[in-house]
Order: sequence, then structure tokens, then C-alpha cells
Amino acid sequence: MALIRFPEGQQRSGSSGGTVFSHNRYGAYIRPRTVPVNPNTDRQVAIRNFVQNLTIAWGAVLTQNQRDGWDLYASLVDWQNKFGDTVHLTGLNHFIRSNVPRLQIGLARRDDMPEEPYLAAAEQALGCSASEATQNATTAYDQTAAWATEAGGFQVFYAGIPQGGSIKFFNGPWRLLDAQFGQDAPNGEPSGSHIVPWPWPIVEGHRLWLRSRIGRADGRLSEFAQINFLCDA
Repeated sequence: MALIRFPEGQQRSGSSGGTVFSHNRYGAYIRPRTVPVNPNTDRQVAIRNFVQNLTIAWGAVLTQNQRDGWDLYASLVDWQNKFGDTVHLTGLNHFIRSNVPRLQIGLARRDDMPEEPYLAAAEQALGCSASEATQNATTAYDQTAAWATEAGGFQVFYAGIPQGGSIKFFNGPWRLLDAQFGQDAPNGEPSGSHIVPWPWPIVEGHRLWLRSRIGRADGRLSEFAQINFLCDA
């Protein structure tokens, strides 16, 4: 991997031929493009099938009014690209983005545009601890947030593969860990925490990553909230 400095005003991101252009907190860099050893795991195939089926539904199932609604939503929602520039996605982009997590956790596809012209708010109180002894993690979140007190709201959690304790940067792979649904507890609200097995073996001192997205009943999806922490004994 080579760290580089582009002339002022030049920006590059993505891949070209055998070269990948990217950046991290230390600056822009380039690296050779590599193909994953196993790019067709069951989970990857499932996600690709979700995207394919949603793309088909966009053209064959949604009405023109529904497609126009998603296009309108997309035109009103600002999005940050890899360079931090404000851009706007397409209606199809948002339709797929909002529905893939729903399908991952067994909810029905939403065909109508969101009712509010902005993204859902990301989790503000995301927390997690994990134990080598139990191989379990305990996720924590704000049970008073709007998603948690509405039927149809949800928060979906993704776990990162364990890393050495000194590692401070992580960008995948991620695996679905858990999902919490609004008003699913006996008292009508989630408890604010949930115990779930970590999807890989963990030992004391491993650095673990957790990220989540919040979905609202009207189809809005938040950006990621993300934390990292050390595994306990």
C-alpha cells in the first residue's frame, strides 16, 4: 500500500484496472486490487439475491406513482460521497437501501416512499460488551428512541470479525448479529439491552466492532452507528 498526495483539487476513489484508490485518516493511498478468496458465501449470495429481487420489483411491481415517490424522496435527502461532497442518490438506490435490511430480518418489503424527507436518526447510545467465558455479547441502546416506541420500527446490529487488541481500523467483513423491534417487549418497549452469541470465537483482549442501523416504520433507514471495544475474560 502506497500513501500518496494528489495535486490540489484532485480526488480519486474506487478501482481502475488492477489499482484501488482510497483514503483513511492518514491520507490518500493506492493498493493493488485483490479478489476475495471466497466471494460467494451463502450470506453474500443472499444479499445479492435481495438486491436483484428488489431491482426487479422496482420495474415490475411498483407503480409509476410509487417510483416517482422514491425519486422525490431521493431528491430531498442529502448524501455524503466518499470525498464528503453532498450528492443525491436515485430513487432506486434508496428503495434498495431501505429494503435490504428489512428483508434480512424477515420484514416485508416496503413499496411506498418514506413519509418524512430525511434519513432516520442513527443510534446515539450504542454500547456493547462481550465475554470470552460466555462467548456472548450484550448490546445496549436507547430504548426511549422513536424507533423503539413505534410498531414497525427496528434496529439491526452487525458484528465485525475479531481483531488483535492493537488494531484500531476496521472496515469489514460484517455479519448480521441481531435485530431489535419496536414495541416487542412485554411492557411495550425494548429493554435497552440484549444478549446474543458473537458469530466468531472470541478471547479476552480481542478488539470487537459493532455497528447498527435504525429503520423506521415509514421506510426511512439511518446511517451506521459504530463502536469498538475489547473482549472481557
